[in-house]
Amino acid sequence: METERQYGVRGRNKVKFKEPSMYNVIMLNDDFTPMDFVVEMLRKYFDKSEIEATELMLTVHRGKKAIVGKYTYDVAATKTCHVINEAREKGYPFKVTVEKA
Repeated sequence: METERQYGVRGRNKVKFKEPSMYNVIMLNDDFTPMDFVVEMLRKYFDKSEIEATELMLTVHRGKKAIVGKYTYDVAATKTCHVINEAREKGYPFKVTVEKA
């Protein structure tokens, strides 16, 4: 019994876990970034098939933006940074943002 009190084990204390907040990764259209680059980024960082990536790229192209994934903040921010870094290395002004879902 002493051990239970010492470590707070009593059976009445319940640990509650909160689901992490989710964030949308949003790609924005511009007039300079090639469509094939957008498809490549969708396949490489967002695990989209060729068909899914092409459809999302066309959604971005026609509608000016599209949600391309929903992740925890750290994952969304990391994927966003990778895409932006590759775009800048190639000289593209491609924009990708993270917004709370």
